[in-house]
Amino acid sequence: MTEPLTPDSPVAAKIFASPNHGPRKAPDGSEGRRPDMLIMHYTGMPEAGQALQWLCNPVSGVSCHYFVFENGHVLQLVPEARRAWHAGVSTWHGETDINSASIGIEIANPGHPGGMPAYRDVQIAAVMALCRDICGRWSIPPERVLAHSDVAPGRKIDPGEVFPWRHLAEGGVGLWIEPAPIRDGRFFSRGESGPPVEALQAMFAMMGYGVPVSGMFCERTEAVVAAFQRHWRPARVDGVADASTLTTLRDLIAQIAADRPAIG
Repeated sequence: MTEPLTPDSPVAAKIFASPNHGPRKAPDGSEGRRPDMLIMHYTGMPEAGQALQWLCNPVSGVSCHYFVFENGHVLQLVPEARRAWHAGVSTWHGETDINSASIGIEIANPGHPGGMPAYRDVQIAAVMALCRDICGRWSIPPERVLAHSDVAPGRKIDPGEVFPWRHLAEGGVGLWIEPAPIRDGRFFSRGESGPPVEALQAMFAMMGYGVPVSGMFCERTEAVVAAFQRHWRPARVDGVADASTLTTLRDLIAQIAADRPAIG
């Protein structure tokens, strides 16, 4: 395949090509699926250069579309029209080939292995500009700007609970509402079962998470709750479905429904 001469996004300074990509595929197996999701990652490695080289190494089996350095410098690694290998085993709203459905952005940050340091302001400004450009060109809705941990709960925890989702939303990127305050009261945790747990799972499935609607608060349900908290209620990430988590989830679902364009 012929690589583009210039980046797809004007926010990217240049192309630093990775060989790790393929054709986008629709659920029916046909090629050419349009991306309608944006997935955020941290590199999780001590040095940005080390992470960049790994994403461009043909033996690694991983890549992304864009790479954002700590100083805000942006490189494009894979053409947006191609399927980068960034999401791995993942799911959202029942779709399992998230690589074909999404554009992936790797943000240089050592992540949890490196103590989860705060993202730099100049870096987040670049991420915001890049996301606005991508979402505008591909008409990606705010609720489909997601964390790697959202589409791979329990397996991935990036870009982490310190990622400034609120700040991005204030700049027009992604979905955010003020989380409900954390208070004492009824909660659900692993091992519980019954209709209330089934209703809880159904709400998470409605949001898009890959969770069984079984009525059993299993390990997978706990991972989904923690992933949700990491993105939308980061003050406490414990996998326990307390009143704050449930209220925030309910309000997000209502906001998505309210923002959806009317039909007819």
